[in-house]
Amino acid sequence: MNVKFALGQINPTLGDFAGNTALIASALAQAEAANADVLVLPELALCGYPPRDLLTRDAFLHAMEQTLQKLAALVGSTTAVLVGFAERLSHTQAHEQPHAGRPLANSAAFLFEGRVQAVIRKRLLPTYDVFDEDRYFEPGTQTGVVSFRGHRLGITICEDAWNDELFWPHRRYTLDPVQEVVNAGADILVNLSASPFGIAKHGQRLAMLSHTVRRWQRPLVFVNQVGGHDDLLFDGGSFALDATGARLAQAHQHQSDLVVVDTQAASAGVARPALGETESLLQALVLGTRDYARRCGFKQALLGLSGGIDSAVVACIAAEALGPENVHGVALPSRYSSDHSRGDAQALAENLGIRFSEIPIEAPFAAFLQTLAPAFAGRPADVTEENLQARLRGTTLMALSNKFGALLLTTGNKSEIATGYSTLYGDMCGGLGVIADVFKLRVYELARHINRDREIIPINTIDKPPSAELRPDQKDEDSLPPYSVLDPLLEAHLERDMDADALVAAGFPRDTVRDILKLVRLAEHKRRQAAPGLKVSAKAFGTGRRFPIAHGFRDPG
Repeated sequence: MNVKFALGQINPTLGDFAGNTALIASALAQAEAANADVLVLPELALCGYPPRDLLTRDAFLHAMEQTLQKLAALVGSTTAVLVGFAERLSHTQAHEQPHAGRPLANSAAFLFEGRVQAVIRKRLLPTYDVFDEDRYFEPGTQTGVVSFRGHRLGITICEDAWNDELFWPHRRYTLDPVQEVVNAGADILVNLSASPFGIAKHGQRLAMLSHTVRRWQRPLVFVNQVGGHDDLLFDGGSFALDATGARLAQAHQHQSDLVVVDTQAASAGVARPALGETESLLQALVLGTRDYARRCGFKQALLGLSGGIDSAVVACIAAEALGPENVHGVALPSRYSSDHSRGDAQALAENLGIRFSEIPIEAPFAAFLQTLAPAFAGRPADVTEENLQARLRGTTLMALSNKFGALLLTTGNKSEIATGYSTLYGDMCGGLGVIADVFKLRVYELARHINRDREIIPINTIDKPPSAELRPDQKDEDSLPPYSVLDPLLEAHLERDMDADALVAAGFPRDTVRDILKLVRLAEHKRRQAAPGLKVSAKAFGTGRRFPIAHGFRDPG
């Protein structure tokens, strides 16, 4: 007989066991109504991914164990459930012999007829980029094959499917769990995943798993988590492939979904439309902002509106994520703010329907200059006075955030954060860096995409040269190379690990390379103190990039 799978693409909240159980129960009801044989849920769906050091809390693990038993009791004889959870390998109580190795496994439970029928443990534990699984989990040692209704399901968990020797030029592991389940007789491949979003990641997953399916001539079900957890975004995009690699079903990206598919079907089932790269990025940032605010208890957001491109794009994302009625844009003009920038900020707010107010910083800026005049006597004005303005803006916005309980969004982009073109305790103030992993040129792409149907971001905001407006006639290019040069250089260095000599060999001017790499190195202390930023690239600042602040190495070249 054929096996019908329900792809249960849910958005769990870390540690919200009651809420996550409710999501799973709802998905199970839909799967049963569709006569699905197996509901497949994401990796660690019971607790959400990544739980990080919550896994060190005994109460957290105990709650997960209780929740798994309650969930098993909900599962009858119509639809089995395959759900990810963190499995405690030993309780290590005082009278017990401690378990050798890490005390947990990243596991999947196969639930049917009111109980846990089988447990499959993840074999490959990633420790690169944002992943730290070897910190918590012991790798599984058994091949994950479960017999069910005349089929043998080869079950793997996320990274287990990312090690095909014929697809990857360089493998991280010697073991291939997919090959092992095939060798053990699996006739259907199933992968539970929590694979973070990246701008080109969905296509990469599809290409990789299509290759795997064609190699082993087995149909495959891939179910991915969706939602935002701190800096990590998960785009969903779950799918099922037949034994030739053709797509039978495709779930939505960036939203919860449930799709039922027969992997033995002769024709395609439900296939949601694929998103373009820029639209996918925009939806990822909206989802990440919404989930971060919601899970941190914020209903409203606040940001400084300068009339520039970065704050305009962040305002659009915030309005979409939280509703325009819950977003407050604040203009904070100084003596150097142009009339057109102030007008652009107000026009944007009106186009979006968000609240707008203007709080000039000229009076406190003049007071600071007067207060500091004796201490600064004999010294010319420099970046100190520029930073004073940024810090006055940051202090004002933080005061509004405190008073009204709104989440302050920072508006710095990756190009600025990389080179330190930002002010600590100034424009870096806030709780979430919405576009912190988006290079400047891509910010412009987002702006043009937002304006695809009508003018939301004023055209002047997009067309004018970018400026911090902290001194007369200031332009970004006074301090940085043109973004058409800077962004490709930064992308090559930060995301592809190209050193100075490699960058020069790729055609970048040696002086420019030397200057920009120095700026990147000197700004490390700023980034360490920055708000968490939503990760959308192959290598983002934050948990995935771990460089020391104080060190003596200088890149040759």
